[in-house]
Amino acid sequence: MRDLRVSAVQSMLHWEDAAANRAMFAGKLAALKGATDLVVLPEMFTTGFSMRSDDLAETMDGPTLTWMRQQAAELDAALYGSAIIVDEGRAYNRGLFVRPDGGTSIYDKRHLFRFADETSHFSPGSERVVVAWREWRILLQVCFDLRFPVFSRNRNDYDLALYVANWPEPRRAPWSKLLLARAIENQCYVVGANRVGMDGKGIHYTGDSVVVDPKGDSIARAEPSQEGIVTVTLGCQALEDFRAKFPVAEEADDFSLKL
Repeated sequence: MRDLRVSAVQSMLHWEDAAANRAMFAGKLAALKGATDLVVLPEMFTTGFSMRSDDLAETMDGPTLTWMRQQAAELDAALYGSAIIVDEGRAYNRGLFVRPDGGTSIYDKRHLFRFADETSHFSPGSERVVVAWREWRILLQVCFDLRFPVFSRNRNDYDLALYVANWPEPRRAPWSKLLLARAIENQCYVVGANRVGMDGKGIHYTGDSVVVDPKGDSIARAEPSQEGIVTVTLGCQALEDFRAKFPVAEEADDFSLKL
């Protein structure tokens, strides 16, 4: 492994306007060229947390994935964010992990947010997904997945977990605390990228995007309610040293996960 530069993008979103959001993020990401290895965008970064999947869904050969591939190539960095994707007649809140060569890994959000009726408009994913990027093993997650620690349990198969979100202001305390918990219990780095501003349903978001180290310390944090990009270098040696010195995973309970 080598150290990994990660950038969490905290931004407002144009409600249900994919073209406007792609243009906006293109401007923001231009400053990261040559300065990062991985860019993490919010959940549903092209639309906001909309349930109009029938009207807003794109295919895997649509403009958003094309745009992500262009951005990854220009930045020479991977991009991760989620978008509304239709695949074989079903709509998914799909995490897209895109590499500079255009290679793409997908993660379909497993835990849908029933309280916003996401379960009525999207299909849940059925697989836990870990991708490899620049010698790091990276777990892909989306928003509400954060509340379910069994699903994200580290089986010595990842070093970094990514949580992309539209996590609202009234529940900002659980967002911040659970990100710390996932880092501590899994002895991994965690990046949480959340949006800010008001969405089309009048819901307010404060962001609270953060990068957490394996000890549960916040090593980089975006200003609440402000747009911005947080870039930090994750140290591979510090991670390996901590796991070797304090190997809590050796005492972990074994279990099987049924999806």
